[in-house]
Amino acid sequence: MAGCGIGAHSSFDTSSKTPHMLFISLLKRPALRATLLALLLAAAAFSASHAQQQPTRGGTLNWALRVEPPTLVPINTSAGGATDIGPKVTEGLLTYDNQLNPKPLLATAWEVAPNGLRYTFKLRKGVKWHDGKPFTSADVAWSILAVKQYHPRGRATLAQVREIQTPDAHTAILLLDKPAPYLLTALSSSEAPIVPRHLYEGKDVASNPHSNAPVGTGPFLFKEWVRGSHLVLERNPDYWDKPKPYVDRVIARFIPDASARAAALESGDIHIAGGGVAVSEIARFSKLPNLRVDTSASPYSSPYNQIIINHETPVLQDIRVRRAIAQAISVERIGKLAWYGQGVPSATAIGKSSRYHNASIPFYPFDPAAAEKLLDAAGHPRGADGKRFTLRLTTNPYTERRIADVIRQQLQKIGIDAVIHAHDFGTYVNRVYTKREFDLTVCAQSVTFDPTVGVQRLFWSKNFQIGLPFSNGGHYVNPEVDRLLEAAAVEPDEAKRRQLFAQFQKITWEDVAVINLGTPPETVIYHHKLIDAEPGAERTTGSFANLYFAP
Repeated sequence: MAGCGIGAHSSFDTSSKTPHMLFISLLKRPALRATLLALLLAAAAFSASHAQQQPTRGGTLNWALRVEPPTLVPINTSAGGATDIGPKVTEGLLTYDNQLNPKPLLATAWEVAPNGLRYTFKLRKGVKWHDGKPFTSADVAWSILAVKQYHPRGRATLAQVREIQTPDAHTAILLLDKPAPYLLTALSSSEAPIVPRHLYEGKDVASNPHSNAPVGTGPFLFKEWVRGSHLVLERNPDYWDKPKPYVDRVIARFIPDASARAAALESGDIHIAGGGVAVSEIARFSKLPNLRVDTSASPYSSPYNQIIINHETPVLQDIRVRRAIAQAISVERIGKLAWYGQGVPSATAIGKSSRYHNASIPFYPFDPAAAEKLLDAAGHPRGADGKRFTLRLTTNPYTERRIADVIRQQLQKIGIDAVIHAHDFGTYVNRVYTKREFDLTVCAQSVTFDPTVGVQRLFWSKNFQIGLPFSNGGHYVNPEVDRLLEAAAVEPDEAKRRQLFAQFQKITWEDVAVINLGTPPETVIYHHKLIDAEPGAERTTGSFANLYFAP
């Protein structure tokens, strides 16, 4: 016999059999039975796969945010909340898959010149702003230059962009002075949002009312923002990427209390939350049948915790004091008590997930006795009350509060009274980056996909600016660090770029420019019926256009 598949010759007569009888007779033949069962399983798998590829429409997505943002469009801020909400309304040129490969968004095609000094983007035609005006290359040019001027990361990311040409309504050409090897990955909706020029030009970006009631090209329309409570976005019926979005409405609820977020997730009142529960609850939530817990790291934002040191505080200008503090803090203890062993500690400013991480740099040894000797030598003996001096320790709402508690306890043991100041997000940003009323702060940063984009801003002396959130908050100044960062930003040779970043990490470690903690546990908790049709690198800072509820 040539074979026993469906295409093989067979000797049985089918002329007088009904389909049902034929099926039964086929099942009686062992070889054919195996083949038919395999085909049926394959058909079932295809059907299930096909069903998953056909998202259902409708429903309201309830989303919990632990911090209410100061603004909704991340054109002049990298603050959480703005980078979460903004991309649902305002879009960037590109989006990215999990390997950080660029995919079309407002740009449909792009070309980079061999010398890396010319980026040509072909823009999507037929796109309209939510107010009905056409989207054009003029909007792209204005927005990119605004990000360069006002955004804490954009000041470094787009430093080499000299000019943006707009030869026609659907072409934008970025001309650079020097190469920027990371640039094609820095054009997401959360990193470089494109806003309507006709609503922004000639107006102050920070106070523009459209930053709090945004008009975009994205899948959702801004409806209302009830301060202290919630924000409502509604489906854009004229979205260019039809039939997306799939859900009718997104309600973002501001729930700062971790216990309240956990209760809302368990009850089903909330369908999705990034960092939704306390780290101590992650294991329990992973076992709940109605929820899913995604602990995979975000390849795009890469959250990072560090203790920023205010180099304007006189007592902290002495490197012996900074080293004493570093030796008095046990990062291992922080990892156990605050992260429950689920974080990834790192002694350097570039975390372990980055190919530029310098693994040769260790944590300062936990040695309180040595720390006390350094403080004595620096002229800060204990007083009659056992205290040497007092420091203001502020804590970012995006970090685990226990980190600050551990730091306070450990600094008390060497005679430093670290008084914790905990604030809502807006007050925190104002006190640290505008009023400068802090000495140490436990901060949450996004070090992103490339050090030039996410790390340079924190150490580059030219990025210290009063009122600019998540810039060089410590006002750290080192000309050699500036040189290394600026050289790495334009270095196309990968090996040389690694060397420059390795030197940068070594110097900032020796200076105790900051005290690095590492990558905290990352979680996105979502309802088991909530499906992402096209998962990408941006996680909750993406558009939500691909989310739908399974029947």
